[in-house]
Amino acid sequence: MTENEIAREVLDAAFVVHTKLGPGLFETVYEVVPAYELRKKKLSIEGQRPVPIVYDGIRFDEAFRLNLLVGLRVIVEAKLVECLTRLHAKQLLTHLRLANLKLGLLINFGEAHLKNEIKRIINGTLEPEEPPDSSL
Repeated sequence: MTENEIAREVLDAAFVVHTKLGPGLFETVYEVVPAYELRKKKLSIEGQRPVPIVYDGIRFDEAFRLNLLVGLRVIVEAKLVECLTRLHAKQLLTHLRLANLKLGLLINFGEAHLKNEIKRIINGTLEPEEPPDSSL
């Protein structure tokens, strides 16, 4: 699956969970329940995956942890805040760079209307999706 295809599945799962549970639970709920929904769709999920960093020639094995890594290609950061900030986006972009990945999703489950608080963060460029076959 491409990053964009994975992102669609992640967003579908996020909307299902947010509709059923609503806003205001702990962030861990918004990590584990969408992960369950994505596993039902046969996607690989790694929760709280540590990512190493090399600084001054020294490797630190647990510099930070990803909330969710979906399909080994997309980072999902579940937040429960009043509103997403530029700092959240900068942090996710740094996570993408250090993990050598291209697409991340910031999803604020604290918002009453989930669609208002979803941010796609891209590290570099994504491969364009195949255009529909116009010969049909």
